[in-house]
Formats: sequence, structure tokens, C-alpha cells
Amino acid sequence: MPTDAARFPRSSPYWPVVSHPQLRRVLPGLAVSAMGDGLAVVAVIWLAIQLAPDGQRETWIALAMAAYTLPSAAGTVVFGRLLRGRSGAQLAGWDAILRATALAAIPLAYLLGALTIGLYVFLLAASALLHSWGSAGRFTLIAELLPQQHHLPANAVLSTIGGFATIVGPPLAGLLIAWVGPVWVIAIDAATFAALALTYRLALPVRKSDHRRERSVSRTEGFAVIRRNPALLGLLVLSLGFFFLFGPVYVAMPIHITDDLHASATLLGAYYTAFGVGGLVGGVVAGHLRRWPLRATTISIVVGFGVAMLPLGLGAPVSLSLPAFALAGLIWAPYMATSMALFQRSTFIAQLPAVLAANGAILVLAVPLGTMLGGPLVGAIGARPTLLLCAMAIVALGLTAGAIAISRRSSRLPGDAAVTEVSASH
Repeated sequence: MPTDAARFPRSSPYWPVVSHPQLRRVLPGLAVSAMGDGLAVVAVIWLAIQLAPDGQRETWIALAMAAYTLPSAAGTVVFGRLLRGRSGAQLAGWDAILRATALAAIPLAYLLGALTIGLYVFLLAASALLHSWGSAGRFTLIAELLPQQHHLPANAVLSTIGGFATIVGPPLAGLLIAWVGPVWVIAIDAATFAALALTYRLALPVRKSDHRRERSVSRTEGFAVIRRNPALLGLLVLSLGFFFLFGPVYVAMPIHITDDLHASATLLGAYYTAFGVGGLVGGVVAGHLRRWPLRATTISIVVGFGVAMLPLGLGAPVSLSLPAFALAGLIWAPYMATSMALFQRSTFIAQLPAVLAANGAILVLAVPLGTMLGGPLVGAIGARPTLLLCAMAIVALGLTAGAIAISRRSSRLPGDAAVTEVSASH
């Protein structure tokens, strides 16, 4: 008779994901690529510092970081007609190919003595053009390969891989930069995307999509689908508000540490490490929430995150605010998995890539816009009040979303309940 230890792996919600004959061949490539992105967070900034003219470093650092993410919003619209109807593996694979090619051009230009700060930012921007489509492709792939009950654990696996990379990648990047320099760390990032592209090609051979549509569809079809679906529109607004209101924290936290607590960067690192560790635990926990009502869970995450942030804004001692920040990371982590599961079950697979790309194109703007607001906000009211205002606003956002959801449910006719969610199996 099998022991409990022997039964454990198969009873885990993650077993159908990691044992899937195709996904199990893709996951190592995703892990390697995520680690490359974890390295790039530091390397992109450090190379910008080295290439920027004296007196202009701050401007070029901001441009480099923006170039590594924001062009994906434009790519969603520009390439919408070309990529419509492609499979999840194709979208994710093409994003990996573009990233590998554009990032590899950076060390190549460096070897040729042609790498300027302008060319550097241009190549970073080129590498990001398909990022929203690549992310949409990964989550579409899950919907294509797995039944609905396994979507949330699979989404959680992707989030956990990314969370682990954000913890391990930056300190490892610091060591590698000291050893070989930032340009070669970016070369490593390019190599990880090349490995990911090869993984998609070998593990998931290209096949004709069952969901190919005519090429005359609008480039903005994904946005139109979201606009017509109140559930998806509400989820997008909730995510946009959630991420935007967290943006000022990136500005307020270091100022709070230095000016209010009179501490060093070591304490700031401790807070971010605590948040990252909490996020890693939360990512693992997320897969076990598959039997919870997803919409209520998603809204509760927003409220719970805001509550966990309150000790920072209220000036609680570090002994309390540090574990509270770790708890905030734990609560934050399942949000992407649950929100993506809602998109996966509320959208036809034929429309899912365009819808997810549109969602990603909007959300990629949220945190940078919130961070830009953080500067004048901290200057006007101070760092700690900014943290308190953000926490209270996030709680209010979640409570408002909950009230609207309850109101809609109570006003909906019993027979209409099934209309709002479309099974991914269709």
C-alpha cells in the first residue's frame, strides 16, 4: 500500500502541471529565462550608468528601464493584426526570439565599439515590443493544454518561477557584474531567451491553430472584447488601480528608510527581501486556492494587501512593519494567478491571446505612472503619509470592488449567472 509520502506528489494541485508531457518540457526553459530577467534588472541599470554622459545618468537610467518594458504596450496594437489567431506557443516563442536577438545585439555592438547610450536604449525597446504578446502566449498555452480546474495552479507555477528569480537574480547579477561587467550579464540574459525559444520549438512543435481568424480583424480587438465584457472590464480596472496605487511605494520606501527611520540601504534591502520571500511563499500557496471563488479571492487579495501595508504608513516599529511587509508580499503573490485564471475562464481561447495582450499593455503602464506620481506626492506630504495614503486607497479600492460585485450579483437573474463566464473548453 502506498505511503502518505508516496501519495503526496500526486495529490498536490501542482502535479497535473509539472507532470504534463508538454509543460514539463517547457518549465525548465521558463525558469532559465526568468533567472535571466532577474539578472537583467540590475545589469540594465548598471550598463546605462556606464554608457550615459556625465550629468545625464538619472535621465538615461529612467529611459533604459522604461525601454525594457513600456514598448510592449505599443507592440500590442502594432502587431495585433499580424499575431491574431496564433497559438500560445507561437506567441511566447516569437517574443523569446525577439528578446534574444535584440539583447544579443548589445554585446555585439559593444565588441564592435559601436554601443552608444542611444543605441542601447533603442535595442532595449526593440526587445520589449512583443512582451505583452509573449506573456499572453504563456497563459494562453496553459488554457490550451490544461482543463479549467488546473489553470490556477499552472498560473501559480509561472508566478512562483518569476518570484524566485527576483529574489536570486539581483544579488547574483551583482556578483557577475563585478566579475565580467554588465554587458556580458545582458549577453547571458539573451542566451536564456534563446534557450527558451528553442525549448518552445522542440517541446511544442508548430501546428496549425484551431482558432485562426481572418486577417482583417481589428488590431485592437482585445481591447474591444474587454470593453464589451463587464466582468473583464471590472477586473482590468481593479488591476490597474491596484498596481497604480502601489507605484508610489517605490519612491516613498527609500525616503522613509533614510529620512524617517535614519537607517541605511541595508534595511531597505531587508524590506524588499522580506517582501520577496513572502511572495515566494504566496506563489506556492496560490495553487491551493483553486476551490475558492476566484472573483471574491481576487478582490480580497487587494483588501488584504492594503491592510498589510498599514503598519508602514502608521509608523509601526521595524519589528512589526518588516513582517507586515513580508505578509503583504505573501498576499500579493496569488493576485496574478487568480486574475489570469479569471481571464482564462471568461474568454474564448480564440480571443484569449488578444485579450491578455491588451490587459498586459494597459497594466505595464500602471506601476510606472504610479511611481511618477510618487515623486511629487512624497515631496508634498512626506514619505510615511504617502505610504499610509497608498495603503488606505488600496483598501478602499478593494472594498469598492467588493461592493460593486455584490450589487451586481444580487441584481442578476439566476439564469444569467452562467452568461458572464465562458468555459475555456469552448
